[in-house]
Amino acid sequence: MKKTKTQKAIAIASIAAIAATTLATTFASNIGTANVSGQAGTSIIWDNSFPGTATGTVSGVIVTAQVLPVLNMVISTGAINLGTLTAWVESSGSLWIEIGTNAANGITITARSGSGGLTNTSNNSLQMNNLTTDGIAESYKFNSTVNAVDDSSSPAFTASGLGALEIDNNTAEHTVYTTNKWEATNLVNDVEFVVSATTNAETTAWNYEDTVTFTVVGNF
Repeated sequence: MKKTKTQKAIAIASIAAIAATTLATTFASNIGTANVSGQAGTSIIWDNSFPGTATGTVSGVIVTAQVLPVLNMVISTGAINLGTLTAWVESSGSLWIEIGTNAANGITITARSGSGGLTNTSNNSLQMNNLTTDGIAESYKFNSTVNAVDDSSSPAFTASGLGALEIDNNTAEHTVYTTNKWEATNLVNDVEFVVSATTNAETTAWNYEDTVTFTVVGNF
């Protein structure tokens, strides 16, 4: 069967298109290398066309950074004055503690009595606490209350304080504030630390004192 001129033209065009594709594929050229300095790389391939493109790929470039740990503790005052005590009447005083940290697992604050009670400044064998070592039982307590408003951006943030605890000649560390996530340093105080004392009618007269040490540990 004879081909018409139109059929011949279509056939020639098809052959030309196939040839052009074959040539472009056959004559694609490696014109360079894409690599990290000092390392082996991959070829950059040109499609042998003008206008045309040349393509190469480098993968596995690593980006690194470091964030340093941050932990700040601010205590609102350096002294708690319980005033002049009246027998059988509890007197209390407090201070506030503000924490700022990026510790992923929160922080722990402990408080430690230096002498295990309120100690008579003239005779350190006389102590105001719940023991009768000095012949008289009184009361000297630590406790803490977490602020109802927290300053952490984490929805999973939790915090706890310390219930009223008698300091009976006890110089151990007592946890007064513990959290599980980071929190900001701002104008929101985080925990109120409270000290209270109660005398009885026979408590020896004079000045009494205790030195409390606070320790903060960040859990990064």
